[in-house]
Amino acid sequence: MLILLPPSEGKAPEGGGPPLGDLSFPALDRPRKRVRTALAKASRRRDALEVLGLSPGLAGELAKNLVLQTAATLPAAELYTGVLYDNLGLGTLDGEARRRAEESVLVFSGLWGVLRITDRVPPYRLSMGVSLPPLGGLAAFWRPLVTKQLDPLPGLVVDLRSATYAGAWQPGDRSVAVRVFKDGKVVSHMAKATRGQVARALLESGADPASPAELAKTLDALGYVVDPSAPARPTRPWTLDIRL
Repeated sequence: MLILLPPSEGKAPEGGGPPLGDLSFPALDRPRKRVRTALAKASRRRDALEVLGLSPGLAGELAKNLVLQTAATLPAAELYTGVLYDNLGLGTLDGEARRRAEESVLVFSGLWGVLRITDRVPPYRLSMGVSLPPLGGLAAFWRPLVTKQLDPLPGLVVDLRSATYAGAWQPGDRSVAVRVFKDGKVVSHMAKATRGQVARALLESGADPASPAELAKTLDALGYVVDPSAPARPTRPWTLDIRL
């Protein structure tokens, strides 16, 4: 089983470890360098905030994008904060659940493409939704590169990403996109919390569902009210609605 997560806008303010070194999926290293270079150039522009889609209050974040090669790093498990990661609580998983997280959790990133939670990277500011000169839209930039790396990985894909990050890899009908509903409506803030809780529950349970139907049974046994739906076309993911 693979569990796909978005990153978070909230990040730890600084790292405490060595500068950037080897990362998972080394075939992505060259495009990662291209994005880093383009990001540094964009962050020096007079219209950097507009280009990167940042509010004026985040102007101080631009400096982080200029020192990515030399800045102190920390594991992705500690870098990303925010509602989803607070509810996932990677730092409080027991040994077996942590081992499963290291094997199965993949974090998508506009800067790095995709990371495992053990990969050490510095704090940065870049969304997958940005059109980064001269590379263009980052989801489209990463899609063929990430697809080549992830398509061969086996197992059911539990997709907890937001739409912006889902564009970077589309695993087809072996994937289950999890949505969260309350009173018949998709809920944003609560969806992030629930997705984090679902990821944690799956990791702690030790379950390894091999199909969407098995995933639905697993989550039902864990106390969730779920409603799975098959895709209209084989190239599309299943959906699994969690009703609060």
